[in-house]
Amino acid sequence: MSMQTTVTIAGVTLQNPVMTASGTFGSGMEYADFVDLHRLGAVVTKGVADRPWAGNPTPRIAETTAGMLNAIGLQNPGIDVFLSRDLPFLQQYADTTRIIVNVCGHSIEEYLTVVERLSDAAVDLLEINVSCPNVREGGIAFGTDAGALHEITREVKRHAKQPIIMKLSPNVTSIAEMARAAEDAGADALSLINTITGMQIDIYRRTWTLANRTGGLSGPAIKPVAVRMVYEAAHAVQIPVIGMGGIACGEDAVEFLLAGATAVAVGAAHFHEPRASLQVIEGIEQYMQDQGVTDVRTLIGAAC
Repeated sequence: MSMQTTVTIAGVTLQNPVMTASGTFGSGMEYADFVDLHRLGAVVTKGVADRPWAGNPTPRIAETTAGMLNAIGLQNPGIDVFLSRDLPFLQQYADTTRIIVNVCGHSIEEYLTVVERLSDAAVDLLEINVSCPNVREGGIAFGTDAGALHEITREVKRHAKQPIIMKLSPNVTSIAEMARAAEDAGADALSLINTITGMQIDIYRRTWTLANRTGGLSGPAIKPVAVRMVYEAAHAVQIPVIGMGGIACGEDAVEFLLAGATAVAVGAAHFHEPRASLQVIEGIEQYMQDQGVTDVRTLIGAAC
């Protein structure tokens, strides 16, 4: 059976709807010995800032019953290293695999510095990580306040040469409100969910497991929350939604597609199975074959 697996996000066509989630795949170099990057719909890079970020103190990762907590703090070497080292590596796969750069910052000016440095780069899409703390507003994350989200989306859109994906935080009262705020400000697509804030205490040391006290929960535990939020966001806006949160197999990915996602991102699963993204692609294809689905796009939002 002939199957059509391509999807389009903001005018950019992906050979299949599966990409990597930022922060779980580096820029692909760490996984190239295990994963044929030519098979992926897109590689989403780790967050890139205007200068090197050291991240949070250790310990900053903890295993949970059905996932993991992380408080890495968006450690990254900065835009200069990305442009000189990571992007040339990714361009080896650009004939088949789209390149999406995740951008982070502590102020609108920091975001815009990175966006402008990427203006002439061979990058297909920008994913704007609005879970960063807005230092000018006392540390509140851009993505937890609709007004702040609208402002940063509008400013990034004014300066970006590539289409922008706003990566939404789940730590809000109404994800639909946040999705509409980003769309109204000019976002070309949305991605969600980012990690859910959590905490773990070592009862024998009687202190926090993570030096940062709190961290972002990812993995299978958050998938039902993610599916619900993707559904609510996708039905609140007209722009494409990229779904993520606990995806580990093809069946998980199909669930997000049926909820309204145009594409999906595989994240924490890479830490225990480096080939997770390929397995998800293969799982979607197997599902389509078994169910007689000839075009993956017919699955998008098909749950009723």
